[in-house]
Parts: sequence; structure tokens; C-alpha cells
Amino acid sequence: MSYNSILVEQKNAICVITLNRPDKLNSFNTEMHRELAAELNRVAADPHCRVVVITGAGRAFCAGQDLSEKKFNPNDAPDVGKSLDEYYNPLVKRLRGLSIPVITAVNGVAAGAGANIALTGDIVVAAKSARFIQAFSRIGLIPDAGGTYILTHKLGEMRAKAVSMLATPISAKRAKKWGLVWQVFDDDTFMDDVMALATQMSQQATVALGLTKQAIHAVSSNSYDQQLDLERRLQGEAGRTDDYREGVTAFKEKRDARFTGS
Repeated sequence: MSYNSILVEQKNAICVITLNRPDKLNSFNTEMHRELAAELNRVAADPHCRVVVITGAGRAFCAGQDLSEKKFNPNDAPDVGKSLDEYYNPLVKRLRGLSIPVITAVNGVAAGAGANIALTGDIVVAAKSARFIQAFSRIGLIPDAGGTYILTHKLGEMRAKAVSMLATPISAKRAKKWGLVWQVFDDDTFMDDVMALATQMSQQATVALGLTKQAIHAVSSNSYDQQLDLERRLQGEAGRTDDYREGVTAFKEKRDARFTGS
């Protein structure tokens, strides 16, 4: 399928999605929302895709909402929350709900909703020059696209308030130190390093990775006993896969497993 505001490239079992409005720092307009939603729906139905990588074209990952898309009238009282219901909330729910790993590769600035979409990835990696900015307070809004949830859970209440209220840029180095980012790569080798990570994940037991993702997401709302019950159920599913049988066979034969994602 051909798109105008995103680029899609299939590399073996890896689907690379590039936000492609570099002149607008890859900020979201309606077209980009619709195209990204369509592509994620396609990915979810494609058994050949075992890892998704999302990155940005040019010098930004994503600058959030394109405020120039619609004419602004200071006398109006627009319902800004409407775009969350229509686009941003379904997007972050879709990313969290995909049954395969999502790597967000933050190649440059990630601001506003763009920062929080980046932080929604299962594994977040960043170039050394990348920055994360909760820019909402600069225009009189609050963090959205899951920002208040992610920041509070990962940073604690005090840091979440500080980065949200002050809109202070967070460097890739600090983001890693604070646990927002898994790894920071050199700018010159960034996509090579990202693809090496994605290739490693694409060769793992895909169903088990998706079930792991599901179990970890449930922790914040489950009691300990509920989590044990969920682990038992999901482990039962994992144990019925071809990949489990291959993994045990490979272990006994003292060789590397050849997982197929089934």
C-alpha cells in the first residue's frame, strides 16, 4: 500500500514505519493519523511481520500535533479532547495492544504527543542527539497520548510533574538514566544498531514475546494473586506453540533454536 505521510519498508520479518513529514518535524495531521492506523491494522493481520520499528524522517522523531493544520480562532473554545478520542488514544492503545514487539527508534526531537507515542514503544531506543520534550504547558495544555500515565509510572510523581510543568527537554542520556529509554546509540550508526536489535527480536519466539508484553501490561491493575493466575493462563498458551517445542528440542540438542513465530 502507498502512503503520503509515512514510509513503510518490510525487511524480512521486520516492518519499518517512518513518519515522513520532515518539513513539519513529522508532526501529526489527519492524513498521518489515518495512514498510520491503516498500516498498524495491516501489520496486526500480517503473520510475516514479527517486529515493528517506528522512527522519523529527517531531524525529528515527531513534534506532536501539527498546530497549523487547522485555522486557529482565539475566540473559539475548541474541544481539543476530541482529537484524543478520534486519533491519539486509539493509536497508543493499538501500539500497546499489538501482539508483536514495537521498537520506537527516536532519531531526533520527540515533543508533545510525539514524545509520548515514542515512550509507548515496548523497547525505546534513542540517538545520542535525541531529546524528549513535554511541550504541552507551553500552549496551556496537559500531557496526553498516555503521557501522564507513562511519566508517573516510570519517573514517579515529582519528576513527572517537573518535566510536564516546566517543559524542560530531556536528553537521551538522561532519559536512559531515568529508565525512559532502553539504549542510546551513536547518531552515525543509529539505524544500523536499531535494525540489529530488531533482527534479534524477529528471530525470537514471537508468540511468547507478545504474551510477555500482555502480562507486564496487566501488572499495574492486577493483585499478586491475579497476576499469578494470568501467568498460569498465558504460560499455558505459550506451551502449546511450535516455538516452545522447538526451543526445548534445540536446548536438548545443544543448538540454537530456529523459531518461526508460531
